[in-house]
Amino acid sequence: MEKLIPYSVYLPKAYHDKLRAYAEQRKASSVVRDSICMMLDGGDLYKSGYKKGLDDAIKQLDHCKEINFINIKGKYLADFLAEKIMGLSNE
Repeated sequence: MEKLIPYSVYLPKAYHDKLRAYAEQRKASSVVRDSICMMLDGGDLYKSGYKKGLDDAIKQLDHCKEINFINIKGKYLADFLAEKIMGLSNE
């Protein structure tokens, strides 16, 4: 069995409260451990979830008609922000 090493992390109260619900079911440690490992390992689930979040953000820009009235140096603000968001998927 792999040795597990404790690590302390500070959470906003809202997340702490949600994590306590998992603690009551004796699942808090595994939820936190699995989430951190998935993120650090860059697993496919994390990557696909992250990409979906970026895609959803870009869709919201497309649905906001008002943002297409703002033009900066010949480029609509929606397009500028969408490019910046898409750039996050390459980091």
